[in-house]
Formats: sequence, C-alpha cells, structure tokens
Amino acid sequence: MNESLAPPVVWYEGLARYQQRGIAHVLATVVAVNGSAPRALQAKMIVTQDSIVDTLGGGGLEHDVVNTARQLLNGEMAATVSKEVKPKVAETDSESASVPSKAVRRDAVYTKHYPLGAKLAQCCGGSVTVMFECFNVTPPMSVLVFGAGHVASALMTILAELPCQVDWVDSRPEMFKRYLVDESTTNPSTLYNLPAHIRPHIDDEPVDFVRPFIEQGGQRFILVMTHDHSVDFELVRAALDTISDTSSPHDKRSDISAPYIGCIASATKAKRFKDRLMQRGYSEQLVNQLVMPIGLQIGGKEPMAVAVSIVAQLLQQYHQAIS
Repeated sequence: MNESLAPPVVWYEGLARYQQRGIAHVLATVVAVNGSAPRALQAKMIVTQDSIVDTLGGGGLEHDVVNTARQLLNGEMAATVSKEVKPKVAETDSESASVPSKAVRRDAVYTKHYPLGAKLAQCCGGSVTVMFECFNVTPPMSVLVFGAGHVASALMTILAELPCQVDWVDSRPEMFKRYLVDESTTNPSTLYNLPAHIRPHIDDEPVDFVRPFIEQGGQRFILVMTHDHSVDFELVRAALDTISDTSSPHDKRSDISAPYIGCIASATKAKRFKDRLMQRGYSEQLVNQLVMPIGLQIGGKEPMAVAVSIVAQLLQQYHQAIS
C-alpha cells in the first residue's frame, strides 16, 4: 500500500492531514465526564463527510457523534439535536428532547451532552459532554499556477503555509528538478519535496488544465506566469473562453463562479494582450475580468516581493467573497 495514501489511524494524524489539504472535518473532543464512560477526558476523534479517525468509544455514543458532526458539516442539525450551544452537564434526556432544534453556526464551537443510558443503548451509567469544532467548512482557495520560474517558486514558499489547493503546471521537467527527493522513485506522491496540497504537473499542453479547473466551480484562482508570452496569451484565451461558455444561459453549468484570472505582466504587455483580445472579438466586459498586471501595488520587483503582492491579492478577493 502507498504509505502516503494510507488512512490516518489516530486523531492527530487525521487533523494534520485534513488541515494541510483543506478537507472539511470536525474535531470531536470529550470535554466533561461524569461517572463511568467509554473514553477518558480529552479523548478525540476526527469526522469528515466520508471517514472517521480514532474513536470516542464506539456504540450509540459514537454513532450520534458522527451523525452530529456530519450535520454540522452540512450546515443543518437533525430535529433531535438541542439548540443549546453549551448544555448543562446535569441536562436529562427529556429536557434535551424538549428543546426545539435550529441550524447551528458551523464557525462556532458546539457542545452536546450525552447521558450514557438506554437512549443510546449504552450501559455505562455515566455521562459525557462532547465538543465539536468545525474546520475548512468553507472550501480553501483553489489555485492553478502556470509557470515554474522565480516568482512562481517564491509563490510556492508562501502557499505552502496557507490552507489552499494548488496545481502547478510547467512543460519543462528541469524546472521542478530542485524539488526532487529521489529521481529513481516511481511514486508520484513522494517524488517531490513539496507539501501535499501543492501538486506539480509536467505537461506539454498546459491549456488542457484550464477548462476542467474552472468547471469544478467554487472560488477559483488562475495565475499565468510562464516563460513564453504566446503561451500566456493562449492560457488567458482558454480561461476567457471557458468563462464565456459557462456564463451562457443555455449552459448546464451556468452557476459556476467567474474565476480570478491573473497574468504577470508589465503595463505594456497588459495593453498588448487586451488589445489583441478585443481585436479577436472578446467583449470589453469579458476582457476586463483579466487581472493584468497581477498583484497588489505594494512596491518591490524581487520575486518574493511580487509573490507577496500576488498572494495578498488572492487572499483579499477570497476573504471578501466568503465574508
């Protein structure tokens, strides 16, 4: 079995993996124990939409914890769940059931009290309170980067520390050579010394990545910074063509959000690109969706300074959209 794909076994392994990859998950923790209980105080487990890591003791307790966690991830709670965010430890089954339910904010900490009796088919006789913490409920930034030059490399240094998903494309194998761990390995997941959420791709047809990326929907960020201006232009065209197609009222995917399309450029290159696009029949409204020059105007021309300006612009747009 590929060790990098092996499912995590203990909660801290799952937490590290899901945090790094931006996967929505809930950390469920036992925060109070009265009497006999299957697990001790501070026992933890991780719940995602399709998996669990570690255990709070199994049985009816864990079954309800998993269901509650997934209801939180989905943004709604079942009718049997109390609306109280911090139930009293002395709460009884009848008191809990009498409280009407409501949707619970997923960005808040939610707690739930469990008497370990007949209702949960548990015979421990004690009770526990479980705290639910949601992470990555809002999808992280999805970034498609074309080009592996100096600015892109500096960019990866920053993106490595952020909750995002990055696909990094270049046609030149030598540009990724500095990240190779062992050239003799055939395992793609251990080939490069890069975080798991940054995926390098060597491909002679980078344009093929554009449409599938945009059509996944959600917030999408495309950064064009290759070594070839003609390739940059074709990538920009492919992105604008996809936006045009998906915004058509006759298109089945017309609900796709317009992605951020940024292209590294001087003011001269930006004007030349926009003029050429207009001459080829692209509307002014469509062309104006192109961010070129790219990044916030914070000054500095060093690769890292440019990378900082780009990431700052991405974060600004991303957080404005989710706020």
